[in-house]
Amino acid sequence: MNITDRELDALTESITRSILARLGVQEGQESTCNCHQVGENRCPDLIRGLVHNGAERLGLHADGQYQDGDIARLIDHTVLKPEACEGQIRTLCEEAARYGFATVCINPTWVRFASTLLSGTSVGVCTVVGFPLGANAPDVKIYETRRAIFDGATEIDMVINIGALKSKDYKKVEEDILGVVCGCREAGALSKVIIEAALLDQEEKIKACTLVAAAGADFVKTSTGFGPGGATVEDVALMRQIVGDRMGVKAAGGVRDAETASKMVEAGATRIGASAGIRIVSQSATDRK
Repeated sequence: MNITDRELDALTESITRSILARLGVQEGQESTCNCHQVGENRCPDLIRGLVHNGAERLGLHADGQYQDGDIARLIDHTVLKPEACEGQIRTLCEEAARYGFATVCINPTWVRFASTLLSGTSVGVCTVVGFPLGANAPDVKIYETRRAIFDGATEIDMVINIGALKSKDYKKVEEDILGVVCGCREAGALSKVIIEAALLDQEEKIKACTLVAAAGADFVKTSTGFGPGGATVEDVALMRQIVGDRMGVKAAGGVRDAETASKMVEAGATRIGASAGIRIVSQSATDRK
């Protein structure tokens, strides 16, 4: 069900060895983790120092490279309001198919319905886990993930345990993420991890992104859209710097026009979560004329 500690340690050791080689540090030179809550090769304090020296993290290849005029393929066409009804979900799916969006992003209760509607199209079905607070127990998030994939979800956006991160319980955060990532990997679904950046200080953002990358997620995502703030260009750029160029970054929350979407892409976003997808695509097409 989960990868073993030995496999995880081997992966993180390989990543760290690659980074240390770029910095000219000899293999076998020991580093001390002051927090002692995760293996020293996975300590966010250690990796942060390496990142500040210009290192890039290794990760899984991210889906969806941007090409001019193809911004629709970067957009998760989103409706996550609790009052969304069947008619709105149907319209969302029809729009996604018409414009060629990457996915529809919807609450779990609508996954089976949307999956049926989008059968035979290129549009995936994305849903959320531990949403919007991230405070569910890890086994509940794993069940949510598996049930959503069973219903037809092809991508899972989970929320981290924000309280555990702020408590500096990094092992708990990583294990929470890893359970969902492994569930996605087993079923061939993409995993995106929401850090809710507006609730974090700079130090916590760095730690969160490092743990997401260590867990092997496909994407790190800025926001739920239900927090005190959404995506910012600064956060996207920071997240891209930390995870390197082989992992996706999703900007979500407050991206309502083509100009903002373009800035997010320029900062390093490879996916945009937006309820204003049609407006973004329309404005982008106008700008190219």
